[in-house]
Amino acid sequence: MSTVPRTNYHHGQLRPALIAEARTLLDAGGPAAVSLREAARRAGVSATASYRHFADKDALLAAVAAEGFREFGEALAAPIRQGKPFSEMGRAYVEFALTHPGLFRLMFSPLIAKRHEHPDLAAGADRAFEALRVAAGANVVGGEDGQTAAIAAWAIVHGLSHLLLDGVLPRNDVVNLLDGVLNPSSRNL
Repeated sequence: MSTVPRTNYHHGQLRPALIAEARTLLDAGGPAAVSLREAARRAGVSATASYRHFADKDALLAAVAAEGFREFGEALAAPIRQGKPFSEMGRAYVEFALTHPGLFRLMFSPLIAKRHEHPDLAAGADRAFEALRVAAGANVVGGEDGQTAAIAAWAIVHGLSHLLLDGVLPRNDVVNLLDGVLNPSSRNL
């Protein structure tokens, strides 16, 4: 367990340091392992210093989730920017979940239902979904609209992500599993 050496946290350096430490705690033990006190200790400051930036644990977790949604949105948008098919956005979704399981679970935890209390979290989540909605809208089938297509695609990749994270589906052949689920034309039915 490493801690960041105490430095001068003026000009906005403490907030990012607390978020980084919270992410480390999150990766190690999930949301229950995150506390303002422990994040502050790891950042090398007093517990009371963390309250200058976060009112409570939920505020810290919301900031971590907001950062996660910004990264997630970038991961989702990258395949489309690169001219890849819509199914690659689904692959990016699942890969993000598998690469950042603690963060992914936090992002879609009950905290998301309280996003109206945390503007950065709401904005990050909305941007990520908007990227999915726009890409889905460009790939609508029949009379579907972009919103319906995005929700259908989201349900598939979100469910698949959780099935893999929870060990219901084995991870030993994720590439072929993703190919089969995300590219139905490649299946032999």
